[in-house]
Amino acid sequence: MQSSHPTGLSQLVRMPVDHVLIEGMLELPAKPSGLVLFAHGSGSSRHSPRNNFVARVLRETGLGTLLMDLLTPVEDMDYQVRFDIGLLTRRLLLATQWVQQNPETVRLPIGYFGASTGAAAALRAAAALGDRVLAVVSRGGRPDLAGQQELVKVRAPTLLLVGGLDADVLELNQAAYALLSCTKKLSIVPGATHLFEEDDTLAQVASQAAAWFDHHLAV
Repeated sequence: MQSSHPTGLSQLVRMPVDHVLIEGMLELPAKPSGLVLFAHGSGSSRHSPRNNFVARVLRETGLGTLLMDLLTPVEDMDYQVRFDIGLLTRRLLLATQWVQQNPETVRLPIGYFGASTGAAAALRAAAALGDRVLAVVSRGGRPDLAGQQELVKVRAPTLLLVGGLDADVLELNQAAYALLSCTKKLSIVPGATHLFEEDDTLAQVASQAAAWFDHHLAV
């Protein structure tokens, strides 16, 4: 279902979660066909050049994006908190609730894009929300950290993107992939390492993510 924004929208938002406010950049094209929430990995932020590149490609295809920091700057300095998948998941669920109550985004189909530990949070949140999340994409993610009990519950169509040279993470993704019973795809990007810094590899990630969301958020 479309929500019309005649001139589009680019807005810094602050969402109350737990006892803090987390910040995000909400950007919507003129007539968004859906909204993708980005869950960043440990040590990253909404300013991540890689995720911003992907978000820009998604917006060019008509999707809205919300790049947000699930942790405050102080929390992100704590290594253990960075890997607290339960905390990241709760924050993502609360951010999703905020999106579903915001007049600008309330009618938009929702997808998740997760990187590194953010992928585990995205999959756990998708498992909790069932049909309310329509697609998940993981970039160089750690879906294994979502846990076996949560992975088997995921119903949202899930795309796992992994660099062909990222051997350890590829093995972990293959194990997580085997546990997923939803519509799924494991896509290996040839010649890419963990951060997809090689020529054209991040563009391949963005293109595949856009196609996945375009297909599955079309309701």
